Amino acid sequence: MHSNLIINARINGVKFDFSCEHKKPESMKRYLFTLSVLSAMSLTSCNDENIDPVMTLPPVETGTANTNYQPAFPGQTRAPGAKTTTPFQSVVLTTQLSQPWGICALPDGRLLITQKSETMKIVSSTGVVSNNITGLPSVNSAGQGGLLGVCIDPQFASNRMVYWVFSENVNGGTVTSVAKGRLANNEQTIKNASVIYRAFPASSVGNLHYGGRIMFDMSGNLIVSSGERSDISTRPLAQNVNGALGKILRITTSGQPAAGNPTFSQSGAIPELYSIGHRNPQGIAMHPDR
Repeated sequence: MHSNLIINARINGVKFDFSCEHKKPESMKRYLFTLSVLSAMSLTSCNDENIDPVMTLPPVETGTANTNYQPAFPGQTRAPGAKTTTPFQSVVLTTQLSQPWGICALPDGRLLITQKSETMKIVSSTGVVSNNITGLPSVNSAGQGGLLGVCIDPQFASNRMVYWVFSENVNGGTVTSVAKGRLANNEQTIKNASVIYRAFPASSVGNLHYGGRIMFDMSGNLIVSSGERSDISTRPLAQNVNGALGKILRITTSGQPAAGNPTFSQSGAIPELYSIGHRNPQGIAMHPDR
């Protein structure tokens, strides 16, 4: 059994909550790297006078390429590392979770958390962990699949609606799916859960790269990330506008394409596309002024 940490970090006054699966000493390196990335991210939200110098380090990836795809420009697949002196503070809230994946804050400051193995819980600011929240659709948690990203409706205080991403079994394989439901007043179940979107085509050749992040944009629509499913046969589909693999998708809360999405010159583009050509996007954020 692996223990997992829910970490609360404050960087330059900006609060971040995230999880760290503690398996072996290498995990601490990943944890520190995550904090370093968060530190670098926080610089973008600070005034110029508060920005610390960021040291550019050698490329993170140094291994031999595993395909014959040619980079679009020199250094595309050799992104540099970064180091910042921005301070951070972290507090362990609980170790009583199993593979926590997605986290969002409820209006009262508690955390709604998905666990990869198809369970959802609420954790208080003092580390009190709820029982499993029931009522969720069936999840395929093999490989990198599972119960993934989660967010709440901007009007959650009145409608109690929750939206989440998960890997789902369908005809032909598995897909990245988006569901929604109402968190009951007693917080023990999700009521009227329904799948509102599936990122087709389905894949039957592996259980990797589902993407899985979800958030609301300023207009009240959902931004969802979808992976290209990793296999050598599915990777090119990230550039194919006829399907949803390897994309950032923008949909309504009923799962329909959102108005105002970009248009693509290729024929047959599905209307929910927001951007294309992604591998396995698992980090998204909204600029506070756009």
